[in-house]
Amino acid sequence: MSPHFKRPNQTSVVEAQEAAPELPPVSWTKSPNMRKLYFYCIVLCICSATTGYDGSLMNTSQLLKSWQVTMGHPSEDTLGRLSAMYSIGSIVSLPIVPWLSDKFGRKTPITVGCVVMVIAAAVQAASMSRPQYEGARFFMGFGNSMAQLSCPMLITEIAHPQHRARITTIYNCLWNLGALICGWLAFGTQHIPSTWSWRIPTLIQGIFSVIQLTFIWWIPESPRWLLSKDRNDEALRMLSHYHADGNDSDATVMFEYAEMKETLRIEFLHQKTSSYMDFIKTKGNRKRLIIIVSLGLFSQWSGNALISYYAGIIYKGAGITGQTEQLGLDAGNKVLSLFVSISCALLVDRVGRRPLFLAATAGMLLFLILATITGQQYAKKGTLGIGYVNIVFVWLHGVSYSLAWSGLLVAYTVEILPYKLRAKGVFIMNLSVQVALTINNYVNPIPISEGGGWFGQNWKLFACYAGWVLLELVWVYYFYVETRGPTLEEIARIFDGDNAEVADIDIDGKGLSNRNGSIKEAHEHVEKS
Repeated sequence: MSPHFKRPNQTSVVEAQEAAPELPPVSWTKSPNMRKLYFYCIVLCICSATTGYDGSLMNTSQLLKSWQVTMGHPSEDTLGRLSAMYSIGSIVSLPIVPWLSDKFGRKTPITVGCVVMVIAAAVQAASMSRPQYEGARFFMGFGNSMAQLSCPMLITEIAHPQHRARITTIYNCLWNLGALICGWLAFGTQHIPSTWSWRIPTLIQGIFSVIQLTFIWWIPESPRWLLSKDRNDEALRMLSHYHADGNDSDATVMFEYAEMKETLRIEFLHQKTSSYMDFIKTKGNRKRLIIIVSLGLFSQWSGNALISYYAGIIYKGAGITGQTEQLGLDAGNKVLSLFVSISCALLVDRVGRRPLFLAATAGMLLFLILATITGQQYAKKGTLGIGYVNIVFVWLHGVSYSLAWSGLLVAYTVEILPYKLRAKGVFIMNLSVQVALTINNYVNPIPISEGGGWFGQNWKLFACYAGWVLLELVWVYYFYVETRGPTLEEIARIFDGDNAEVADIDIDGKGLSNRNGSIKEAHEHVEKS
């Protein structure tokens, strides 16, 4: 087998895990300032709920007759364009965000993005024509990307190292919460005998951003960004206040501060700024690049986007045609996905990233195959019972997706990237997501809609996705590495080995090759610096 195509090197993973410091355990429930910090993290997670709400909004809107009338009974091709306008707006704003985040801080793009989304939601809800609605969706996507890129970066950079992985993984799980709220809201408003049946859910989309704008002024800025701007005192003050209730002599705080400061110094030793070319300059960065691009593509090309955005067509293909039944099934699916994704997010440090990715992808493959078989039988025999079984397998496919891809899409991306490439890497991942979504929105409805070659035969599209997910499983097995254990800075050792730009905290000028012992050395290091 080629040396370039083999199972990830476990030696580097073990070495990085052994080098990880043993931080004193802390309980966030007993720390007033840490409770406040994680309340702010939940506020930042609302951005993911905004994205999920929109994903469900397009789906549920299509099921409402009043929306169909207002939009002039759009064809499947027009539906694809309406969905794609959100992605196109996202793609347009994506390149701006890394520059804003690195120059003005993580909070600036969040604030700007939320303001744009509030305005866009109001315009979209007041739309009297399809062009007006399309334009509002463009700006909704434009604003969402600005916040969506920065929120998870800020979460992972302000969280205590003991809780970082779990809270960052929960971030993208709230996509399901937003979708759930929208689904049940539309289920309730469907009986309103006017266009308010779709305008109310559309307008409420802006409330998520209003909540974030309300609290953004109190959310702390990233200590890593503050250190990169030589605002060292502010960074230390943030760490001590939120991670140790104001104790600036706390051993963990001293270790964090020293490691962040020295690692940033090493990262920017030879160049003051980073560029996208850095992703192809080293073997470690090239591996990061192929992982984050594949994360973006696989997260949307595993059959999940088809089910999320075109559930109505999928349910009709299984013999479920009633509006109430479709909305109820869609909302129930969101409840299940939310429960599974958050449960797995809380286990991410116990189980590990790689096992979750492998289990999720293998599960999706299995249930896509079963959905293909039952879908083919329903198309052949027309038995309603077979159609219901087909929907069960479609649901189980979504459960499998939620095991890893819901939460780790963002969490895995932000943790494998060093600080100087984090904003640009999250941009690349989100660009991959939006490109995949745009293609989905135009391509998926064509074969399974009326007039399409596979109309009433959704199983053929499931079969295509099953073949693709098999390739995903092989890719994940050979390229996705385990990152459980090391601190955010020390994960670089897994990718870069001896060339990792990571600080070795020392007392007397000697680098520490293994920090499994006491971390009191970090305190002395800070006092010296």
